[in-house]
Amino acid sequence: MTSYGRKALLLFILTTLVCCVAAVAQEPAQQPQGPRIDWQRGPAVGHLGDIAEINVPQGYQFAAKQGAETILQLTHNIPNGKELGVLVSSDPNSNWFMIFRFDDTGYIKDDEKDSLDANAILQNIKDGTEAANEKRKQHGWPPFHVIGWERTPYYDPQTHNLTWAIQGKGDDPNEPNTVNHSIRLLGRRGTINVNLVASPQEYAASRADFNILMSGFNYNQGHRYADFVKGDKVAEYGLAALIAGGAGAVLIKSGLLAKFGKFIIAGIVAIGAALKKFFSSIFGSKETKIEDPNKQAAAQG
Repeated sequence: MTSYGRKALLLFILTTLVCCVAAVAQEPAQQPQGPRIDWQRGPAVGHLGDIAEINVPQGYQFAAKQGAETILQLTHNIPNGKELGVLVSSDPNSNWFMIFRFDDTGYIKDDEKDSLDANAILQNIKDGTEAANEKRKQHGWPPFHVIGWERTPYYDPQTHNLTWAIQGKGDDPNEPNTVNHSIRLLGRRGTINVNLVASPQEYAASRADFNILMSGFNYNQGHRYADFVKGDKVAEYGLAALIAGGAGAVLIKSGLLAKFGKFIIAGIVAIGAALKKFFSSIFGSKETKIEDPNKQAAAQG
């Protein structure tokens, strides 16, 4: 190549580099928007504090305490500081999430397992939900109303799990209903509270999958219901109050619930629009940033 040719080639390369740098400089930097959630993708083990753990199969993802609190806020729920984790499907077409909390109520006796009054409990949940709407209003969130049971309360004496499900919706007649499926996993020092929020259609179709997921839950050694020893703290109430909510526990025990039931605070709820927005933020936009552990490991390696 002649001297002239080398100079021409060098000039071409420099011109190209200058154009590329200018193009990069003109392109606005892409900044992540909204809250960040660090997801742990299955297969993995999700640690619920030092109290329990749950297996996270392939196709699902788990986030610890901070992620659970963020998701509650995204779905118009108020965190109470007792959150331990959240589990969701990695399928972008799914519209459900499971929140895990721990309530250190003490050991709850299950001698009410054969005398649960579903009608009375439902009415108190409705009253508590309406009272909680005042709090939702302060946050600028739409109200939520309980329609009825999706599944009446059931206690399994073998696993010491208390399960029930309610159906509810917001004020907009065009919004779909949602199901709040609740599980209370009785332990030595309190309960792991699991709340699953989904659309009725997805709840009906995926209930078997939810049961399989919950079969991967285990209390850590020393925290199981069977680990109770004399001298441990014992709760002042039983299963009925556990369903209605801790705020109403003493009222149920004392017989004053009918008068003061309005002070019971409802559990985790979600209106269809809030659920849709939440899952869109995970799979369809940048409102939440999902961290891929495989990419993180590659970058660190």
